[in-house]
Amino acid sequence: MIKFDIKSPDTGLQTAIQDKIDNLNKPKGSLGRLESLAMQICLIQQTPEPRLKHPCHLLFGGDHGIEREGVSVSPREVTWQQMLNFAGGGGGVNMFCRQHGFKLYIVDVGVDYDLASCPRIIDKKIARGTANFLYGPAMTAGQYDKAIGTGAEMAARCHAEGCNVICIGEMGIANTSPSSVWMSLLGGVPLAECVGAGAGLDAPGVSRKLTILARAVDKFKADTPDSNAPETIIRYFGGFEMVAAVGAMLKAAEMKMTVLIDGFIMTACALAATQLAPEAKEYMIFGHVGDECGHRRLLDLLGAQPLLNLGLRLGEGTGALCSYPIIVSAVRMINEMNNFENAHITKYF
Repeated sequence: MIKFDIKSPDTGLQTAIQDKIDNLNKPKGSLGRLESLAMQICLIQQTPEPRLKHPCHLLFGGDHGIEREGVSVSPREVTWQQMLNFAGGGGGVNMFCRQHGFKLYIVDVGVDYDLASCPRIIDKKIARGTANFLYGPAMTAGQYDKAIGTGAEMAARCHAEGCNVICIGEMGIANTSPSSVWMSLLGGVPLAECVGAGAGLDAPGVSRKLTILARAVDKFKADTPDSNAPETIIRYFGGFEMVAAVGAMLKAAEMKMTVLIDGFIMTACALAATQLAPEAKEYMIFGHVGDECGHRRLLDLLGAQPLLNLGLRLGEGTGALCSYPIIVSAVRMINEMNNFENAHITKYF
């Protein structure tokens, strides 16, 4: 099992950073959330003059055995079709990466299709989808380790290229189902409050999805001796793309990178990551709250304040990418605004 050495950012510079923010030529606290974002990024980078360098976006793709139970309105083949669409530059994630200057990595960790011949897709396939967790664990211990390791490897690759701010997204039909179960079991929330429409189920479809997931959870609790252990829960229900995202988040935090968190699925991955290493939360910025049932509650579990509320539910990392200009504004604020003394403005507080 891979271990991560994640430490909370040193707060020794906090007073000096706060003094710098308070002495910018503005009323104290008047730039609100930008000020707290600037503080967070300064502490992550351990400098009062932070820089955002070579932003990268990791998009992990994988299929899910639970999809065979009809828990998603979208068919399984949409996963590989969208992966090829991303490789061709035609997805929402491509557009936002181009707009905001992110280098995009598309990584196949478990798509049920042969994508090896596509040069734009990094082949890290563990299996052609997870097993169906209605009947047993979604993945073996070895597969879990490989997925965590793949995510960590990709985050380290970005860091080696000079990246210090990373965004993570996913593509995997039916992955709101494992996300809902993670939320329930890791967060102590009744499953019914965690299960939503996903890509567009109607009310009867949501009810059926809940019934199937409840059966899976009951079997898991009955058959699994260490059913309260976070790693056991993550492995039993997770998708390869989700566990890879957890590994990427943990490695990025270990390397003191700023980590942008997207919607419901990636927030469930953030919950999983912080269950394994609570300090990882201090490196995370939560891009938005989406329309999927339970996302707001999931953010509350993490004590997270999302930057945007635009009714998004696309996934891919698109909501986090949309929030990036706000993060840029926070960094520009602390680096580029004049202070009272230099501007010859009377400090009035």
